[in-house]
Amino acid sequence: LQSHLADVEKTHLRDLLRDEQRSSSCEVEHNGFFVDYARQRVTAETMNKLMALAKAANMKEKIQAMFAGDRINVTENRAVLHVATRAPKGEVIKVDGVNVVPDVYEVLDKIKSFSEKVRSGEWKGATGKPLKDVVCIGIGGSFLGPAFVHTALRTDHRAPLAASGRRIRFPSNVDPIDVARQLNGLDPETTLVIVVSKTFTTVETMLNARTVRAWITSNICVPDAVSKHMVAVSTDLALVKDFGIDPVNAFGFCDWVGGRYSVTSAVGILPLAIQYGYEHMERFLAGCWDMDTHFRDAPFDKNIPVLLGLIGVWNTQFLQCPTRAILPYCQALAKLPSHIQQLSMESNGKGVAMDGTELPFEAGEVEFGEPGTNGQHSFYQLIHQGRVIPCDFIGIIKSQQSVYLKNELVSNHDELMCNFFAQADALAYGKSAEELVAEGVAPDLVPHKTFTGNRPSSSILLPTLDAYTVGQLLSHYEHRVAVAGFIYGINSFDQWGVELGKVLAGKVRTTMNQARTKGVPITGYNSSTIALMNRYLSGKTKWLYPEPRDVFPSTSRQRVRPEPRRLWPLEGTSNADVGH
Repeated sequence: LQSHLADVEKTHLRDLLRDEQRSSSCEVEHNGFFVDYARQRVTAETMNKLMALAKAANMKEKIQAMFAGDRINVTENRAVLHVATRAPKGEVIKVDGVNVVPDVYEVLDKIKSFSEKVRSGEWKGATGKPLKDVVCIGIGGSFLGPAFVHTALRTDHRAPLAASGRRIRFPSNVDPIDVARQLNGLDPETTLVIVVSKTFTTVETMLNARTVRAWITSNICVPDAVSKHMVAVSTDLALVKDFGIDPVNAFGFCDWVGGRYSVTSAVGILPLAIQYGYEHMERFLAGCWDMDTHFRDAPFDKNIPVLLGLIGVWNTQFLQCPTRAILPYCQALAKLPSHIQQLSMESNGKGVAMDGTELPFEAGEVEFGEPGTNGQHSFYQLIHQGRVIPCDFIGIIKSQQSVYLKNELVSNHDELMCNFFAQADALAYGKSAEELVAEGVAPDLVPHKTFTGNRPSSSILLPTLDAYTVGQLLSHYEHRVAVAGFIYGINSFDQWGVELGKVLAGKVRTTMNQARTKGVPITGYNSSTIALMNRYLSGKTKWLYPEPRDVFPSTSRQRVRPEPRRLWPLEGTSNADVGH
């Protein structure tokens, strides 16, 4: 591949795209999921060599090992079986010789029963009112995946009917502004809170959970307020019980489901089933499984996640393009780029191989994106005339919302898709100085208006955006990430890189408490950090409570409430009215 690179460097996409046979060979379709990678800087020889690379990396064997429940997450000694969370009931997927699919359906059946009770009004809050709103507290994969799926479905013509009269919020950031905004306008008496933390120890999630618990109990003064209004997605039933949640209302998932791959477990299915109904989640899971089996069974030259995963490696390692733009031409996919950021960068942002040896290259892609056409007015300048950034264009044939004005040339969705088609070609073809001169462009402007082109992209086209195709899309990107990791020889299923900052934050937490409650000087850090912390503390109010008290944002300037009352500022409350 490295020696072949010189041949590819001599080509330009405007020439490659003249070859109709090549373009046709770059089209792949599976059950309506259509991909065109003709605008990638690859030839037939490139693809043959990438297939040879996959064979040399034992790609097929690694895929089989994942589906077989082998412990391919070697640093945590775990299987990697998020695919089992969407397997049909009759499928057999084993871990240590035990079929785990029945365990998956035990949880799914429990979710179905509980969600139907909440949606029907059979499950009521502590004051006897039906629970119409859901607050789902999580972070990372416990937030990004469910939020992506929710955003994708909320304007689908079927799902909103099932969600009529219901609201769902996803507080995730430990910043109190996030919780305040997510709770704003909700009634505690009609709100169900879902706390998502496998170990029930995630610092940010549990602080937010305790905060929302205080919101519940300060407004609903009955003994069973927490047990009626809070449930958990966790495997630690003891901590769930200590928190005040009835362990009967805890929904588990196994350690072979990683956080960023967990949206198809109880993490995502529970809140989304309550919002949209369990039937829609069954369609979502079916779409995931459809792409799962395609990835497992399809030959590599027709295997969409394998093809695009290999091309990603080609772009990153050989064309030296380590960044990728996720560009959905569909506003309903607005949360897809942020989910792919975590999925890809937490999985493949590694510096060592499976055996712990340092990699002789930099693994992983830098991911970012924005829906079209918003992105065109933001960062497309850079991808057209600045750095070369391979792009994934994602389009939908049938819009969730159809608008056509009688005097317009095309419908609103057609206008969007005109840009979808045009942008990919603009990146590929560019515009030469000769063309600009022929058009009469002033000589001093020619360099500024020249587009080099030869900028790679793939186009993904879905028939519609519904629960099933959202599942296909999610599964595709999950497996595309795994393909790159299998090639690199890294563990795409651990995340040790997030740990160090958490440990250091624990030390800072202790220091902060001592400084704010006892005035203890900041020591034990470098001079820069000490100066930053002192500057921060100089603008804060010292805690001088005679005894521990709960303190919440207030429309008054009081630091401590003398009695319980509804928490969080209403719309229109100024920042000056909120205490430190």
